[in-house]
Amino acid sequence: MKAHPETRIGHVHLKVTDLDRSIAFYRDVIGLEVTQRYGVQAAFLSAGGYHHHIGLNTWHSLNGPRPDPRAPGLYHTAFLYPDRKALAAAFQMALDNGVELEGAADHGVSEALYFSDPDGNGIELYRDRDPADWPRNGEGGLVMSNCPLDLKALLGELA
Repeated sequence: MKAHPETRIGHVHLKVTDLDRSIAFYRDVIGLEVTQRYGVQAAFLSAGGYHHHIGLNTWHSLNGPRPDPRAPGLYHTAFLYPDRKALAAAFQMALDNGVELEGAADHGVSEALYFSDPDGNGIELYRDRDPADWPRNGEGGLVMSNCPLDLKALLGELA
């Protein structure tokens, strides 16, 4: 049996070491709004009025060490933007908040930017191209790539 084709990832819940610092990151860098806070231990943030896209808690991680980047776990949380201009605006907001870009790629099907939150959790900001424009091989299968993304051209969307 397969998952229903309209199944989506509803939210990601992260263990963080400093709740206020993480709230500030997801609010100021990603642009999410706090929808609910549970005292000093947990908070939920979203875009567009959804109950939450990101949950943050310190229940088992308050002031804990940053995990080894080679340890198993979540690779990144990906935020999908509706178009290239919205991705460019999100990128500019991250830059304005001093985020250090760790990578950027044109995957053929999408354009993506990569960095980390204050606890080392991977973040991807991306936009999908129209599926009609996705590169395909002779049998119709996807041909994804990992080419450099022209960041200057991306930011040019804001001009």
